[in-house]
Amino acid sequence: MAKKLRTRKHAVVLNRSVGGDVGITVFLSIMGVFMFLPMLYVLMQAVKPLDELWMFPPRFYVVNPTLKNFRDLFSLMSDSWVPFSRYIFNTVFISISGTFGSLLFCSMAAYALAKIRFPGRDFMFNIIVKSLMFTSTVGAIASFIIMSLLGWVDTYYAIIIPAFAFNLGLYLMKQFMESNVTDDILESARLDGATEFYTFWVIAMPMVKPAWLTLIIYSFNGLWNAGASIYIQSEQLKTLNYAISQITAGGIARAGASAAATVIMMAVPIIVFVVSQSNIIETMGTSGMKD
Repeated sequence: MAKKLRTRKHAVVLNRSVGGDVGITVFLSIMGVFMFLPMLYVLMQAVKPLDELWMFPPRFYVVNPTLKNFRDLFSLMSDSWVPFSRYIFNTVFISISGTFGSLLFCSMAAYALAKIRFPGRDFMFNIIVKSLMFTSTVGAIASFIIMSLLGWVDTYYAIIIPAFAFNLGLYLMKQFMESNVTDDILESARLDGATEFYTFWVIAMPMVKPAWLTLIIYSFNGLWNAGASIYIQSEQLKTLNYAISQITAGGIARAGASAAATVIMMAVPIIVFVVSQSNIIETMGTSGMKD
């Protein structure tokens, strides 16, 4: 006699016991709480008065919550000779411009590597995969020399243009396109007279929406959290992250303002991630990152 499959909301689920479901749920809940503790600690630090900030052992809760740390932070920022709005503009402009360029160039390169056969395609992709093993620090000297020769030192270009070559985003896009965009659909579009760019933008891109949303999140978070850059010397071109780190580097007296600044810088990437987390999970599963 065939074993009856378990269903939930008319969908077939894994055929395990109720006890197994409860055990997995409890385990994941405990792990979720454990992973949330660092964020809770940072949030609590931001609303603690100075005497509680230096209490030992440190507490995960606050006895006398206050918003004085945030007021102190904005007061320090208003005293800076460069307007605070300028730091915000730099951060937003760099993040959006770099993310848009990363999406466009990584998507087009991924489409070519996944769906167009040309000599050296596999060799180029192997280089991209191997480049994931190295951090940007390895090529810092060479990158600075290149930027100097191009005349991009102390300009937005030095931060925005390198962001276009986002190797992890290219890898994810290529793997996702290879798995989710069939050659038959692309060939049908070509037979109907569609150009290659039209096929890429109108046919392929909507089919890999989770992948390019993931690329946007990773690229945006990296640029948003960018601190001091070896290419930027002018105070007017520096980002909010760098400005906050400079303002709050004043010792014990500015510890509260530093905690408030950490919460502000952390909030935007977390919100972006939470909103799009389902797309990230789908992309990682399809691209083979779980393996």
